[in-house]
Amino acid sequence: MVSPLKFIHHAIDELSMQVTYDPLENEGAIVYNLFLVPLEEREYVIKTLKKVSAAGITVSDMVRFIEPGDSIHGNTVPPGMLGICTVCSITLDGIFLRRGIPVNLIGGGIIEVLEHLPRRFTHMILYESTTIDPLQVLASQDITSVNHVMKDGNGRILGNIRECHMEAETLLNSVLDDLTAGHISGVLEMGMPNTPLLGVSVSPQYLGVVAIGGTNPFAVMKEEGHSITTRAMKGLMDIREMDPISFF
Repeated sequence: MVSPLKFIHHAIDELSMQVTYDPLENEGAIVYNLFLVPLEEREYVIKTLKKVSAAGITVSDMVRFIEPGDSIHGNTVPPGMLGICTVCSITLDGIFLRRGIPVNLIGGGIIEVLEHLPRRFTHMILYESTTIDPLQVLASQDITSVNHVMKDGNGRILGNIRECHMEAETLLNSVLDDLTAGHISGVLEMGMPNTPLLGVSVSPQYLGVVAIGGTNPFAVMKEEGHSITTRAMKGLMDIREMDPISFF
């Protein structure tokens, strides 16, 4: 029997319902991305992660390195390669859900930034219409310019958008305040009810929330000509297995 296609928004629902991260205690399960780079680029990767984290163009400063031959949740890092686990932005949706805020994922795309401010989505792939993570696809298309955003505040970064019911606005603000105490932030913009956000329409009585994509640091590396293998939304990990990039 042929297995039916699983669209990415169903995979996101399954993962986000298992997120247990508490920003006030900085503990619990998060959704992680896994990236593979040549082992000899370790120092370059650390330097780049620090740079992107300092610029605020990432979901979290938490990271875990997996050595060649070691495995994580059944995934073995090949010889000569270094595995890097970072926090996926879908973790935010799990945090919202855990606090009683259901979200509808809309899509992932490219956000145009002008003078350090997000202006609009220029490209988007809807979560309900793809079986592959949209940001993983778009990061491979050579249409980001995250380096330019870090240097002069103008360019294109990766991000995604979801919508929440307007009645959850107060609770949503409370969660965002709590996130400032932990190691996960990543919310770029929150819209007004019944109002498009960065050019994307929301459902009646809903408001939009845009998050920074967790793949932005690796978009920087790709822009600089480095080879990266991306495996987005690879699974769940206790954040206590990770360390701030400043520790390295």
